[in-house]
Amino acid sequence: MRSTQIRTLFTDFFTSLGHQLVPSSPLIPDDATLLLANAGMNQFKPYFLGETTPPFPRATSIQKCARTSDIDNVGRTNRHATFFEMMGNFSFGDYFKEEAIAFAWELLTEGYGLEKDKLWITVFEDDDEAEHLWRRIGVPASRIQRLGMEDNYWSMGVPGPCGPCSEVNYDRGPAFGKEGGPAIDSERYVEIWNLVFMQFQRGEGDKKGNFPILGELDRKGVDTGLGLDRLAAILQDAQNVCTTDLLLPTMHTVQDLAGRACPDEGEEKVSFQVVTEHARSIAFLIADGVLPAKDGRGYILRRLMRRAIRHARRLGIDGPVLPAATASVIGNLGDVWPELASQAALIEQVVTAEEESFTRTLAQGTRLLDAAISRTQGSGSAALPGETAFELADTYGFPLELTVEAAREAGLTVDEERFAALLGEQKKRAKAGGKAKTAEALRKMDTYRELAAGLPRTEFLGYDHLTAEATVTGLISGGTVVPAASAGAEVELVLDRSPFYAEAGGQIGDTGTLTMNDGTVLKITDTRYGLEGFRVHSARVLEGELTTGASGEAVVDAERRAGLMRSHSATHILHAVVMATFGDHARQQGSLVEPDRLRFDFAHFTALTPDQLTAIEAAVNGHVLDDPEVRAWHADRAKAEAAGAIALFGEKYGERVRIVDIGDFSRELCGGTHVAHGSQVGAFRLLSESSIGSNLRRVEALTGHGTLRHLDTERRLLNELAGLLGTCPTDAPDALRRRLEALATAQAELGQLRAVELRSHAARLAGTARLADGGQLVAQKVTGITPDELRQLASETLAHLPAGPAVVVLALEHSGKALLVAAVSPHLLGRGVQAVQVIARAAKTVGGGGGGTGALASAGGRRPEHLNQALTTAAEDATALLGDR
Repeated sequence: MRSTQIRTLFTDFFTSLGHQLVPSSPLIPDDATLLLANAGMNQFKPYFLGETTPPFPRATSIQKCARTSDIDNVGRTNRHATFFEMMGNFSFGDYFKEEAIAFAWELLTEGYGLEKDKLWITVFEDDDEAEHLWRRIGVPASRIQRLGMEDNYWSMGVPGPCGPCSEVNYDRGPAFGKEGGPAIDSERYVEIWNLVFMQFQRGEGDKKGNFPILGELDRKGVDTGLGLDRLAAILQDAQNVCTTDLLLPTMHTVQDLAGRACPDEGEEKVSFQVVTEHARSIAFLIADGVLPAKDGRGYILRRLMRRAIRHARRLGIDGPVLPAATASVIGNLGDVWPELASQAALIEQVVTAEEESFTRTLAQGTRLLDAAISRTQGSGSAALPGETAFELADTYGFPLELTVEAAREAGLTVDEERFAALLGEQKKRAKAGGKAKTAEALRKMDTYRELAAGLPRTEFLGYDHLTAEATVTGLISGGTVVPAASAGAEVELVLDRSPFYAEAGGQIGDTGTLTMNDGTVLKITDTRYGLEGFRVHSARVLEGELTTGASGEAVVDAERRAGLMRSHSATHILHAVVMATFGDHARQQGSLVEPDRLRFDFAHFTALTPDQLTAIEAAVNGHVLDDPEVRAWHADRAKAEAAGAIALFGEKYGERVRIVDIGDFSRELCGGTHVAHGSQVGAFRLLSESSIGSNLRRVEALTGHGTLRHLDTERRLLNELAGLLGTCPTDAPDALRRRLEALATAQAELGQLRAVELRSHAARLAGTARLADGGQLVAQKVTGITPDELRQLASETLAHLPAGPAVVVLALEHSGKALLVAAVSPHLLGRGVQAVQVIARAAKTVGGGGGGTGALASAGGRRPEHLNQALTTAAEDATALLGDR
């Protein structure tokens, strides 16, 4: 059964049972506690937590998921993958265990035709009800096993819903492992479907992961996940996920690049499967807006890419591998997942640039490793230090296995124990930092959930009104829910109705005032979303005491909002122009909309030229001057996207969406505020363009009053410059150019005169030379020259001395510092004397240190009062070196 049939059969089965088919959410989740979507229930989490009311009682979906917790097992087992499609059915207080078990059994045995006697069931050790239901449906007790909390219990890790799991496992036969059921061998008994029964309410856990059960939920739920990859392997009788129709075309591509077939076992098989499997993850991550970076989800992508490249090199694929491998993923899965096809150009550009960059990294690491090996051999040690291996891996991305291999070829070992210790310390630091951030986010979300319990959604009035009568329905101060707050308190509050826009889509939140009917006054400093549909207003109580339930007038800062609207509409226009200029790959990757200025990030692979920036600015202003109508309308998401509306990476949209049209050239899904006509944006001015990461560009621009203020500043500066040059503004560039040319000529002539003067000075210094133990020595304090000229003067002086052993030491006090320079003749160099030996002790006298190799060395210090003593010390050491035969 092909994967397309597996998907269709699953969704048809559950929609026929009244489940709402919900599209997959992007891999970038709308959840501060997750880097990537890793389960089918992620997008339904607010429903299970009771944060918002589900629009349907039961749902089904095929969710794109990415997990790297088991990345080291990819290629080494038949079932692990970093990307997979999770098919699931969900009940939000509708049906429970009996129906979920019946649905799963019917679909697996009758729909997919799996042999009943090959299905094994695991249940939670205390879940008598689940075992009874499975036995009643026909599963014998001998194929039902009870497992503990680690295997068969589900919790989000925070207070909230939890409950036992029941897993369906398929016995692939003795060729895959020994008998005994899933409790014994997970390679033979493959978990294919996990049924989670959200039955209980849990409390706060301890450090060991133990938590109290607070009671049963009023509305029990079901969350299930059936892995498409694993089911496809069974139905297609494939050895592993890489030989199913989901990945086999990509495996063929990798085999073509390697020039041989994948073996049945061994390390080569692992490498073939790693490159194949990772190529799919890479393509999907980029298609959903993840780009390579040094941290976060961008680091996960970069790690996958580098891991795939390393394994390709181990297969002897020295040329590019990712462009062809990801192209095969797009060709194979692009019909099912259209985002792959629509982002094909972006995927190709990103993987090409990253592979080229990592190839250079490998070359650089090899050079550094060769130098480290030479140092280790020279020291007589038999082991390359763990610190060296760790620095190569951590700083330069050079893999440990390559370091070990190169060291072995040089007859060395690597201190892998020390490497592991350093890596462990780094992981502990990263984990501690990540845990702290996650814990803080979870604490805040818990407070919001407590506050939102029982509260209606905020009614947003800000599209049409900047003032509104509103009632305070909830209040937070000091991180806890409170009934009241006095003057001076910093608070977060929820209103039943609000004209304040909450930060979203790059547009920052509104500010303003809230004046209560009893005279209490608050300054609203920011507006953000706490939970979905739940606006949190940050405020400072200026006068009086604020209490929950108080009513008053909410007023948005109108001038600031107008600036935000100008910048937001300009961002849409800029987005359309950038895509028209560079292609569909150049989609928005992020933005910041502020009053009268904006920041816009987009995917692109080279710096923009001045001509391109000029053309983009002109095109934006051209659209603004055409004064297009700005119109907002609502539609189902599918209809909006069919009409050409652009959805932004990482943004979360519901089934009903708001679309903003600007003329006939821009159509985006957007919940932000906008001007009514394009001309209200005012003048647009691009300020800068820069790189903010691999394949990611950023432009910053001004709009409206911001542009006018900038132009006024530029005009005043130009007038001031013209006045200084004694000309009119239009002639100022030519006048300045002539002045600079004249200045350059004068500086060149002055330099020539200065060189003649330095040579003359050097000749005079050479005349002060004295015999010192068979050689010539000049040791003098000089004035009237710069530090750069001091080195030149020492060399010139040495050149004026007779051939033979000679040393020149010059001292200079400059800007409160002591400077020393020493030069030694070739005769001394031949005897192994270095210039730095002359001034090493002297440098300490002036409180500094010296440096330099060969014939010339310099030193400096912050004690110029000891310069004469230092010069005497240097002369003594020079004399000793001259006499050392």
